[in-house]
Amino acid sequence: MSFLKELKDKISTKDLKICIIGLGYVGLPLCLGFIQKGFSVIGLDIDDKKIKTLNNGGSYIKHINDKPIKEAINSKKFEVTGDFSKVAQADAIILCVPTPLNSHREPDTSYISTTMNNILPFIRKGQIISLESTTYPGTTEEFIETPLLERNFSAGEDIFIVYSPEREDPGNKDFSTTTIPKVVGGKTKNCLEAGVELYNSLIAQVVPVSSLKTAEMTKLLENIYRAVNIGLVNELKIIADKMGIDIWEVIDAAKTKPFGFNAFYPGPGLGGHCIPIDPFYLTWKAREYDFNTKFIELAGEINTNMPYYVVQKTIDSLNQRGIAAKNAKILILGLSYKKDVDDLRESPSLKLMEIFTSKGLYTDYNDPYFDRIPRTRKYNFDKTSVDLTPANLSKYDCVVVATDHSFYDYNFIYENSKLIIDTRNALKKIKGEKIVKV
Repeated sequence: MSFLKELKDKISTKDLKICIIGLGYVGLPLCLGFIQKGFSVIGLDIDDKKIKTLNNGGSYIKHINDKPIKEAINSKKFEVTGDFSKVAQADAIILCVPTPLNSHREPDTSYISTTMNNILPFIRKGQIISLESTTYPGTTEEFIETPLLERNFSAGEDIFIVYSPEREDPGNKDFSTTTIPKVVGGKTKNCLEAGVELYNSLIAQVVPVSSLKTAEMTKLLENIYRAVNIGLVNELKIIADKMGIDIWEVIDAAKTKPFGFNAFYPGPGLGGHCIPIDPFYLTWKAREYDFNTKFIELAGEINTNMPYYVVQKTIDSLNQRGIAAKNAKILILGLSYKKDVDDLRESPSLKLMEIFTSKGLYTDYNDPYFDRIPRTRKYNFDKTSVDLTPANLSKYDCVVVATDHSFYDYNFIYENSKLIIDTRNALKKIKGEKIVKV
């Protein structure tokens, strides 16, 4: 029996054991999805705290409750571990590890390479290996295929190499891991067939493409499309502000056109793992081909500068009201990069805090999802969330709405604040001189 047929038989009978490496916003929902479909899953992570929490039947992601985790652990179909040797027991290995940018805005592929080094001694013939981390075209061949070939595996014969980019949208109640169409690329025809078969067992619609690089480029296009359009409306926001025009009203009017226009919205900067980062993967890779991605880089520059624009507008607004910006007290509402999620990745709120502090302003924050600001790769703020009481709100010179959580009572905030910088149009139904749209 061929390795491909054996894999397909195991998938059809639910005898396939899956190892998912990286149990964050992508990996954990993937684990639970496969378990709910009847598969046994090994969840592998290097974070001892995550491992302990999951093994105790708990969740560390707000929009994933404890119940499915408890059920998965109790059913014995979910083994959570930090032991890389468990990879040998799996038929399918899915990598969901971070791919951030380094300080020079170049791709940091160390998580992929380190993971591969850790699992290489335990990889055996007949396995399928899928990379889901967002990255530049050629990554899967460089960091997954090359080390396997060096160990005399043969892609499409005794090992199956796949790239299938994640499409998670934390907090989006309209789509889930299983309902978002899944793009799959394979190194060979057999690799693609194995990848399609694997994801077909979980995802409602699988979209096969011709190669690994095509799948990698597809993910970049999706997020560059958003980054460029957000950059456009951010630039238009600045122009509109100088002209005394409400950009939010303009967008609402424009989106009534039933064709040829998709609404994108300005904000205090880009957040999340994908949109602020992905364009720079392609920009970096394009240099190998003596090509400058001017359009993409310009959008990235505009989006990167938005927190500085918000800070300057805040300082100007304070000065116009006779309040010296130096030592002014600022309360930032919302730490998450988007509303109603507990996700801090690349959050512009943290950048705002850094810039305000560097200019001598004192900052606090409130966020219902974060009692304390956790340490990140870039920041280490020692602050706890301030309760939203009339007394607390009134002691700040300015409140900056950075994330428009549904939790917030904006009428209450308006009534008890001296000045509000609204970066999300959250107070659009409230009229008053205390509100400055930014």
